[in-house]
Amino acid sequence: MSQAAEARSRTRGGRPRAGRALALLLLLAGALISAAPFYWMVVASTRDDSELFASPPPFLPGGRFLHNLVELEHTIGFGRVMLNSAGVAVVYTVLSSLISAMCGYALAKYRFRGRRLLLGAVLATMMIPFQVLLVPLFQMMASLGWVDTYQAVILPFLANSFGIFLMRQAFLAFPDELIESARMDGAGDLRIFYRVVLPVVRPQFGALVIFTFMTQWNAFLWPLLMLNTEDKYTAPVALYTLIGQSHVDYSGLILGSFLATLPLMLIFFLFQKQFVSGLLGGAVKG
Repeated sequence: MSQAAEARSRTRGGRPRAGRALALLLLLAGALISAAPFYWMVVASTRDDSELFASPPPFLPGGRFLHNLVELEHTIGFGRVMLNSAGVAVVYTVLSSLISAMCGYALAKYRFRGRRLLLGAVLATMMIPFQVLLVPLFQMMASLGWVDTYQAVILPFLANSFGIFLMRQAFLAFPDELIESARMDGAGDLRIFYRVVLPVVRPQFGALVIFTFMTQWNAFLWPLLMLNTEDKYTAPVALYTLIGQSHVDYSGLILGSFLATLPLMLIFFLFQKQFVSGLLGGAVKG
């Protein structure tokens, strides 16, 4: 091989390596920037408030994690509010996901008058700001006597328009011939839905379950309006009480926020494959 050919070969081989190195550097920088807030939460949750505002600020974790955790439990009953959040989020996720899947299936596979109009109405509700609904919903819950109850937190938002649309798009790709074959074999509509159709769209349904759980776990404004008794507070509402007019418990607030994110991170790492495949499937079908 001539010297010119060797030089061209090195150039062709060097460009991909340089590109990969640049991409890795950019990904590493992005990962560090994304992880920086979580690292600061770890540092701040193991320090007291005076250390957080020292100059220079601490960069390594301290030794007050257990002390701050005991104080947090004593102040707001952190274990109890985490159980409250878990109960509300699990019940809401199960009911809302099933309702969204059933509505999406009906809109995708059943032919009835006004189907397109109903789908348009569902999509239109996605454009209504949540703040517009607060007053009429609060009056409705008050007229039912449901204020300071968990059903007032859970029931008004069970019909999730985003979830209905996501599942409809997933069910559109399911062959109608298989549904007709199942009917000819004597299967009822519910059996066809749960045993034949729903397992096929499991990635999209898994993504909807994760989205729904994250939304309810992080919900703050509506539970704050509905729940008045401290024993019924969810985690975001209870952590909000640490912000007083004259004093803010920063260490407890950051420690509670850090611990409250751990269940979401665990769920995401356990189901990230279904989460990503569900989103990609919905994007392709959309």
